[in-house]
Amino acid sequence: MATNAQLAAKLLRDASGFFRNVGEQNPPLQDQMNDNAQVYEQVAAMVESDPTGELPEQQQQQPES
Repeated sequence: MATNAQLAAKLLRDASGFFRNVGEQNPPLQDQMNDNAQVYEQVAAMVESDPTGELPEQQQQQPES
């Protein structure tokens, strides 16, 4: 039986494939769709390798005055 993390990783990879397909069908959006696909694939790998891991905190940028 699959774990929740394995299912989540599969869904993320499936979504990645969806983004790639949309990009192939719509060349003006292809770069953005490929970027989206790469992010989903990276998150899938993170979920598989460390299911309970935490993201590092990101510092908020202060608006320039």
